[in-house]
Order: sequence, then structure tokens, then C-alpha cells
Amino acid sequence: MSGDLSETRPVTAFREFATGAGLLGRGLGLVLRSPRLLLLGLVPALLSGILYIVALVFLIRYLPDLSAQVTWFADDWAGWLRSTTRIFGGIAVLGLGLLLSVLTFTAVTLLIGDPFYEKISELVEDRFGGVPDAVDVGFWRSLRRSLADSLKLVGVSIVVAVPLFLMGLIPVAGQTVIPVVAGAVGGWLLTLELTGVPFQRRGQRLRDRRVVLARNKPLTLGFGAAVFATFLIPLGAVLLMPAAIAGATLLARRSLNKPIAITTTASL
Repeated sequence: MSGDLSETRPVTAFREFATGAGLLGRGLGLVLRSPRLLLLGLVPALLSGILYIVALVFLIRYLPDLSAQVTWFADDWAGWLRSTTRIFGGIAVLGLGLLLSVLTFTAVTLLIGDPFYEKISELVEDRFGGVPDAVDVGFWRSLRRSLADSLKLVGVSIVVAVPLFLMGLIPVAGQTVIPVVAGAVGGWLLTLELTGVPFQRRGQRLRDRRVVLARNKPLTLGFGAAVFATFLIPLGAVLLMPAAIAGATLLARRSLNKPIAITTTASL
């Protein structure tokens, strides 16, 4: 009997993880049915994308110098060892930059496009039955809450990114294990950011999101990992932000035990 349970739990966890990852695809399908909303959702992401692309170009341009600075302790080492250490240092710096860019990009874009993403999330909710007890927070109050939550999450991201960066300097493990850990952590933080709109609609704040989403970690991490991976693709964050908002709304409904059953009274 215990053997059956031990086999069932991993299968269930994997299935929930796959379901969570699939919510991003479902969100994309919903948004593509309304090209007008898709374009509106792309505008704030495009504005943020331009800023971050410029920042990434500068990072790559000065990556050799940054790599030398973070591996200062290897200045007197033998030539091949110093070069190898600086390669690992460059990879760690680039990884840190990508991790912070993905996490802060989402926060910045959500603030810029709050009205657009609120509308996308609302239409997704209406398609699947709506939110009978929805709380009307108001634009400015919602913006202040979003700003406060985003600043908290950006702060956590920086605190988490520093030790991941240091561990990224470790040969082999820093280029294999640490990126997986960074993806899991980054996916979790992204999910907390993206689900802000549907949770605020229910009068719940960041601390509530943490509790609710933690009840089914495989589902949450599946969605977060899918978003994190696609956001690492060039222009992925820009093109898929509307789909990520739609998918996060579906995740919030599922996590709050709201059935996702398509209705015929609303559509995107």
C-alpha cells in the first residue's frame, strides 16, 4: 500500500507541474482570439523591452571587464587558470543580469501596463464565470498596491540573486545545478508578480498570494518555470506578457479552487 502511495505522489506532482506549464499555452490561446487586446498588451511590454535590450547590450559590451573585476582574486594565477576562472565569472555575471532583468522586467511592465493587463485579466475571468465577490479597488489605489508589492518582490529578487551569483562562480555546479535553482526561484517570484491582478480583484495582497500558491507548489512552479524559460528567449518577455497575464489569471482561479469551465456569456 505504501508503495502505491509513493508512486502516486510523484506522478501527481509531475502532472500538476505539467498542468501549470500548460496554463501559459492556454493563456496564449485566449489572448490570440482577440488581436486588439493582444496589441494593447504588447505596447507596455515593448516599451520596457527597448529599455532592457539597451541595458543588455551594455552588459555584454562590458562583460569582459566585469568578469575581471568579480574574479580579482585570480589576477596572480597562472594564465590558463585565470582565463578559465574569468570565463566562469563572466557566465555568472551574465546569469545574474538575465535573472534580474527577467524579474524586474515583469515588475516594470506590469506597472506601465496596469490598465491593459487589468482588462485582459478581467476578460479571462468573465470567460470562465467571473468573480461574483470582486473588489473594486480603484485605479490609483491598485497602482499603489502594485508598486508596493513590486518593490518588495524586486528587493527579494536582489537578495536571492546575490548568493546565486556567488554560487555561480563554482566550476561545473555553477553552470549546471545553480541555473536550475535560479529557474525555480525565478519562476516562483514571477508567478507572485503575475498573479497580482486576479488576487487584488479578490481583495488579497502579496502575503495572501504566497500562502495560496504554496498550497500546490508543483502547479505554481510549473507555470513559473514555463514563463521564466520563455522570458529568457530574446523578445519572449515582450511577446508573451499578455499570455502570461491570462495564464496567471487561470492559475489564480485554479489555486483558489474556482472551476475553469468555459461559459458562453463572455469571450475575449
